[in-house]
Amino acid sequence: MSGIAGILQRDGAPVERSMLRSLTHTLAFRGPDAEETWSAGTVGFAHTLLRTTAESLGERQPTNVDGRFWITADARLDSRAELERELATAGRRCRPNAPDCELILHSYAAWGDKCVRHLRGDFAFAIWDADETRLFCARDHFGLKPFYYTELDGLFAFSNTLSCLRSLPGISEELDDLSIADFLLFGTNYDCGSTAFKKIRRLPPAHSLSVSAEKLQLDRYWTPPIDGRIRYHHEDEYVEHFQILLRAAVADRLRTTRAGILLSGGLDSSAIAATAREISTANGGNTELRAYTLTYESTSADPDAENAREVAAFLKIPARCLPMDGLQPFERWTEPHITWPEPVDDPFFAGLFDQTAAIARDCRVAISGEGIDNLMHFEMWPYARHLARKGAWSQLLRNGSRYLSLRDPVWPGIGRRMRRIFRGDSGAPRFPKWIAPELTKRLNLADRWKERIAVETSPAHPTMPAAHASLLLPQWPQLFELGDAGVTGHPMDMLYPFLDLRIVNYVLALPPFPWTFEKTLLREAMFCHLPEHIRLRRKRPFRNDPLIRMLKQADTHWIERAAWSDEAERYVNRAALPALQGESVDDRASVDVRALCLNFWLQSSRGLRYKVYAEVHNG
Repeated sequence: MSGIAGILQRDGAPVERSMLRSLTHTLAFRGPDAEETWSAGTVGFAHTLLRTTAESLGERQPTNVDGRFWITADARLDSRAELERELATAGRRCRPNAPDCELILHSYAAWGDKCVRHLRGDFAFAIWDADETRLFCARDHFGLKPFYYTELDGLFAFSNTLSCLRSLPGISEELDDLSIADFLLFGTNYDCGSTAFKKIRRLPPAHSLSVSAEKLQLDRYWTPPIDGRIRYHHEDEYVEHFQILLRAAVADRLRTTRAGILLSGGLDSSAIAATAREISTANGGNTELRAYTLTYESTSADPDAENAREVAAFLKIPARCLPMDGLQPFERWTEPHITWPEPVDDPFFAGLFDQTAAIARDCRVAISGEGIDNLMHFEMWPYARHLARKGAWSQLLRNGSRYLSLRDPVWPGIGRRMRRIFRGDSGAPRFPKWIAPELTKRLNLADRWKERIAVETSPAHPTMPAAHASLLLPQWPQLFELGDAGVTGHPMDMLYPFLDLRIVNYVLALPPFPWTFEKTLLREAMFCHLPEHIRLRRKRPFRNDPLIRMLKQADTHWIERAAWSDEAERYVNRAALPALQGESVDDRASVDVRALCLNFWLQSSRGLRYKVYAEVHNG
């Protein structure tokens, strides 16, 4: 969660050091351990350091190797030993316990732009190649680390913090209408290369960016694999291999003295907690573990909270409950410290600040169990079709029979569909009719809606199309950016072991049945590591939606009387917006509330913005 920023004067002008200092000032909250700048002619870097690993104790940034390559990075690498062996083979010798930023620099020195093909982990970085007079930037495979950039009259600037770039003099406040429309349609921006602001771009996940005086070139360096194939003779081998990979993924994220675990009480986060406890114990308790659980117990019992407490007690991990159900919709959205760079469709967003503040007071690293649900999204039909094409009839018959014996009866599903039909709810997403007609027509939003709603699977993967496609959804980088210090204001690194490339590549190469069916692989891997009812517990939907609960209350009429920004009228036809008060269907409420979320964001964004550069520059 270190802060990074930089400037390249593509027009040949020297970098203004006061501007570098102002960028560093805006990033101070991200890195309390050190602040440094470096410049040479037309290029300059800024860095604020948050130490989270043992190797980072000796880290300084910006830094260089060979006097030629300079870097500013927010990075945490996986598989360090393997990378060091590859570098040694390529003739690059790294100092013992070199920080991750130095390994990245050596990788670039060895392989140039292709260095990203050798890197695993979470990273956003920029490297200046003095001999080539060129800037090379990259963002990790899933967009776990943010990276934004802008061009202003011959100046190229970048940062991992959106508000940092917004503080630049001359940066336009003009909004990107398509980005705002995407938010209203889908709750997220479907263009991973744009932001809510027209003049600020984001580097998409798994992309690199090369910048020189002559050109700016964007390249994709990775997509989730489709050609992996792992087949073992014995089922135990699948489980053992997965256990090895999960242990390695968690271990690479426990290179710290204390780590928090977001423990929900479900299988996914409990599996991460159990693995972390095993690793910490084996290492003599070098990493202290603490569990944090969001609870919703004011109106009814929260079974997830009770399960989380049981898991924490079973693993002997100190646990703390963070009550979230006392929040009201849009609570504290006008407070100066409750700000967010882009629109968010969660009226209870203030809870995120409370959650991260509580964890960041104890830990600089927090670990989440997100990712495995998507990665193990099970589909029988594509797998059956694949077996039929290959002529594996005996395997198809054996797996098909076993699947039919294990799956739920079809009648409950039919009953649910019939109930939706009779109450006039198809269950399919609906186009928001309250989006301003002029915007809908100008951007052809009706067609964009149909195109995006239809894209649910990736035909590229032969047996797991939905799982493969889900890894490319724009919701992922949005989720990671919301947990980033650039939004929360709290220097804490959020880590996701299930999105380790070793695990992703492995799961996508497995026979889907039985291993991804109801996450059988993870359940088998956790045998004897968790209480049995937790290990075998099926995922349940969250039934006590806080938004619906609040909208049913009599004292929420203020939502309908909220003051509206003049700018919001460009995007929302208020006359067509249905009343939220009393709404009882969560799908409709979650869509319609976006109009209010946008309105509140516009008021906050316009009212609270200030130019840090001007403050620093003027002394």
